[in-house]
Amino acid sequence: MTVKTMAQFAAEEKQPEILFWVGCAGSFDDRAQKVTRAFAEILTAAGIEFAVLGDEEACTGDPARRAGNEFLYQMTALQNIEVLNMYGVKKMVTACPHCFNTIKNEYPALGGHYEIVHHTQLLQQLIDDGRIKMTGGGEFKGKRITYHDSCYLGRANGVYEAPREVLQSLDGQLVEMKRSKTNGLCCGAGGAQMWKEDENGDKRINVERTDEALATGAEVIAVNCPFCLTMMTDGVTGKEKQDSVMVYDLSEMIVQQMAK
Repeated sequence: MTVKTMAQFAAEEKQPEILFWVGCAGSFDDRAQKVTRAFAEILTAAGIEFAVLGDEEACTGDPARRAGNEFLYQMTALQNIEVLNMYGVKKMVTACPHCFNTIKNEYPALGGHYEIVHHTQLLQQLIDDGRIKMTGGGEFKGKRITYHDSCYLGRANGVYEAPREVLQSLDGQLVEMKRSKTNGLCCGAGGAQMWKEDENGDKRINVERTDEALATGAEVIAVNCPFCLTMMTDGVTGKEKQDSVMVYDLSEMIVQQMAK
């Protein structure tokens, strides 16, 4: 697969249809890299001309701001905004709700005004428009699937239906957890908790959330965030259910069911 950078488009005096903001996890984490690749495959199959920033993309600054380092947040954010504005970027998509929330709601205060969608929203649009076709049967036919609402896509930005509509395009059975949508429970990694040591308590949050997912009898836990992917996978492994319960990002599920 060949993915062009914004620099390459600029050299050809062209502008891509959309910029794919990959994010730190999607760039460097082995598991999240598979999500990046799956989503890039979907964009390619849909005939969307897209680009990435490559080495010019830095962290959005979300973890620094959540951890209380406002100076570091503003430094990284301003660096990104300068690059994005230099290329005249208007429309973006990202597979990370943290990147989505920061660019959508926090970058405007620093001069960064962009139309950004989360990849689940774009996936729903592509399926609705018939730009990607789903095959019947397949990997998820008849399987019980539960969907975990990530905090920054769900409660922070009110996106609940798009991911569920994407899942409805599979031949599985969607089963909701006890706490979902506006009442969803955090996976335990947001707010810079991903990089902290555990505090004293009776139970890890990701274990609590995994218990809720397993209680639905689901064979697949669907997520939309690299942090949630890590935490839910760890929870399932901790329960020794990794052989019977899979944790997937929505793009990985679509790419398996997509008509090639």
